[in-house]
Amino acid sequence: MSGHKVEIERDVAASPEEVWRVLTDLDHAAETLSGVSRVELLTEGPYTVGTRWRETRKMFGKEATEEMRVTAVEAPARTTVEADSAGVHYVTVFTLTPTDVGTRLAMTFSARQPDPSMVQKATWAVFGKLGMKATAKVMARDLEDIARRAESAS
Repeated sequence: MSGHKVEIERDVAASPEEVWRVLTDLDHAAETLSGVSRVELLTEGPYTVGTRWRETRKMFGKEATEEMRVTAVEAPARTTVEADSAGVHYVTVFTLTPTDVGTRLAMTFSARQPDPSMVQKATWAVFGKLGMKATAKVMARDLEDIARRAESAS
């Protein structure tokens, strides 16, 4: 199994409950996240395990739409979102930890190919690290956007 992982974190001057509210507000995700152009909810009701949506982002100069699903929720401390695309399984974990000044918001993103061919392994080895560097930039921007919205509400 081939895979890559990126972990980043950011301090937010807002309570974990406020950060959680922003993080899980899928109705306004396209307004909150500057890298997201569109969100289409596929399930109704509150943010919970089983919630699904299609998220459209501009990546590498092209729009890409992925179907996301919530696979774990421990409000307001942790949530896991997963997606599958082109033979790659993606897992994103958000962790919210209270601090003296608000919240430490951490994001871990991993991508793995469960059964890669030899060509996919070689491609993954060469281009996977470059893709993860670009992914880290996108993740940092997402955390900045979430922080900005949470801090403006506090």
